[in-house]
Amino acid sequence: MPKQPEWVIQGKSIKQLIKELESFEDQNLLVEISFDDGETSKPISLVGKIDGKCMLLNCENSTK
Repeated sequence: MPKQPEWVIQGKSIKQLIKELESFEDQNLLVEISFDDGETSKPISLVGKIDGKCMLLNCENSTK
């Protein structure tokens, strides 16, 4: 399997993500997350800090 480019696996800082989101003209767009290149997606339910990382969470099927 070919190695993925660095920009794919590196991730983004909060600062980088905010800057990218600010570039959207419509600031009222809903934010969702996908793990299959946009084929399916889930809404972001919560944003939290877990183990020193900013986590975007979908809580639709949460049992907690």
